[in-house]
Amino acid sequence: MRKRKSSESGIEVGSIELTPLIDVVFVVLIMFILIAPILEVDNVKLARAPAREQNEATNMSSLTIHVHENDTIWINKKLVTPESLSPVLKALKSKNPKLTPQLFHDRKAHFGTYQMVKNAVEEAGFDELDVVLEPAK
Repeated sequence: MRKRKSSESGIEVGSIELTPLIDVVFVVLIMFILIAPILEVDNVKLARAPAREQNEATNMSSLTIHVHENDTIWINKKLVTPESLSPVLKALKSKNPKLTPQLFHDRKAHFGTYQMVKNAVEEAGFDELDVVLEPAK
């Protein structure tokens, strides 16, 4: 049987059992420690922006992908439909396996279009994708 202490004013003060709360916190902490190494996170490396005279960095690669504001996709200045995106990238990869595609994505284009392009690039067998950002004006 628990004994309750009474305060000076005569009101009984109850005790709070913290053991279950501490146990739950430790279980959650252990789960995070075990799961964290398993999570796959995309590595993002920032590179220096090329000078403007280099014509949008096309000297480094002959594979440029532009996603415009209206979510149209252009590969090397040719319009590509979303359905033909993966086959076109696979053909370019087979012609020159050392290419690194460069993606120029408009700020107002949808993120889903970026994800679709990224998935198609990975499906085509490219190991890297350079995302070229323009500074805010």
